[in-house]
Amino acid sequence: MRKLSALLLAAVLALLAAPAARAADNGNWSVFPASTGSSQRPYFYLSADPGTTLADKVTVTNKTAAPLSFRLYGADAYNTERDGGFAVRTEKEKQTGVGAWAKPAQNTVTVPARSSVTVPFTLAVPPDAEPGDHVGALVALDDHVAPGQAADGKVAVGIQQAVGARVYLRVGGPTVPALAVERVSLAQHRPLVPGTGESRTDITYTLHNRGNVTLDPKVDLSATGLFGRTLLSRGLTKVPSELLPGQQVTLTEAWHGSPQLDWGEVKLTASAKDARGSATASFLALPWLAGAVLLAAALALVAQRIVRRRIVARS
Repeated sequence: MRKLSALLLAAVLALLAAPAARAADNGNWSVFPASTGSSQRPYFYLSADPGTTLADKVTVTNKTAAPLSFRLYGADAYNTERDGGFAVRTEKEKQTGVGAWAKPAQNTVTVPARSSVTVPFTLAVPPDAEPGDHVGALVALDDHVAPGQAADGKVAVGIQQAVGARVYLRVGGPTVPALAVERVSLAQHRPLVPGTGESRTDITYTLHNRGNVTLDPKVDLSATGLFGRTLLSRGLTKVPSELLPGQQVTLTEAWHGSPQLDWGEVKLTASAKDARGSATASFLALPWLAGAVLLAAALALVAQRIVRRRIVARS
């Protein structure tokens, strides 16, 4: 079998995952807004009316002992499907917001060893731009592709790294916060014999920012059983801290120790500043063994009725 070798470009984006007081940094280089006076901005926070153009500067710092060359470009931000984390579009993806409006004065830059280069850029807001928040980044993509390693018959992967400074742009006009919880579904996992193991219910739901401003949502989970008994009530921690306008993420929360015999409802309530939404889903918890017995009894009852009807029809 011939060895298959291919180059896959994986853009590793360090986009202010660090605290807000630090620049976006991957250890070899960093990208951040150019200093204004004695203050250092951790990110770009801009505001503009539709049809206006802003001018600013971005600084790229090389922390290594050799020169580094980068491609500079603007990118739109989005929430990842997996966990709602902050991410940006790659250079080859279509840009429709900040990524399309931000234009560096130069598309490539070489930064000497242990030095910094500051590049001006403009951000032209179209006349028909939607009001509210538009989030993106100015990205420095390393021209160098690090070689990957591949075993026999495997694909060799090259890694191309990028670092971006976030851009938070608010376009003038009405702001409308709106938050919704959608598509709640339950997947129950119970032991065959009641009491012989732990049960678990996986609660999957979609958190949707339907407004035009960035939200910091909080989600509360509750469950009630027969006769309105409270079975569960807690706040969820695996929720994105920034849910961007128009974005939706699908998340799953595990309910360990969920009832093995009950009938009730699960409710998810999401809230943020001036926005709130909720959704519910019903559940029937029935042990598999008991369920099988009930199903067999029901089938036997149906069969018995069919036989009786045939006997009556013949007589």
